[in-house]
Amino acid sequence: MKVLLVQDVEKLGSAGDIKEVSGGYGRNYLIPQKLAVYATPGLIKQAEEKLAKLRKVEAKQRETLRGLSERINGVSLRFEAKVGEQDRLYGSVTSGDIAERLSQAIGEEVDRRKIELGEPIKRVGLYSIAVRLMAGVEPRINVIVEPEGGTAAAFTPAETADVATIADSETEAALEDASEA
Repeated sequence: MKVLLVQDVEKLGSAGDIKEVSGGYGRNYLIPQKLAVYATPGLIKQAEEKLAKLRKVEAKQRETLRGLSERINGVSLRFEAKVGEQDRLYGSVTSGDIAERLSQAIGEEVDRRKIELGEPIKRVGLYSIAVRLMAGVEPRINVIVEPEGGTAAAFTPAETADVATIADSETEAALEDASEA
């Protein structure tokens, strides 16, 4: 049975897709839950037209975001923070902090949810962070976290890391400490 998805359905497809499903799944679940409707020839044609319009809009948006991506790519943001032992920050640098500074730097609003940070930054260092503007449009920015007081540390490429790498190493260290105890 062919159905036209009205809403996104996990492991099946997104709204507007035409899918072939078993009769029972379509009649007993998708249609009663208003997740899909029977795919008639008229609805199929409407869905294809809507999809073509959506693709045009998406292509236009992608082009606009590519221009923004070129402005963002390679931007360096500096943060000064109070530092304790072993270069650990007393606070942290979050995606909200990064988005705010990035918005000031480029003069255009950047949503904090687009900053691919994972865990907040809690150590001094140089971090390369992705900004996910759209699928396939992901410029990278450099975030430099240094101790408060103007002692600008020179970071070597060996000290440069992704936040995920640092988070993984901190997790591994914690696990090793727990296994030793």
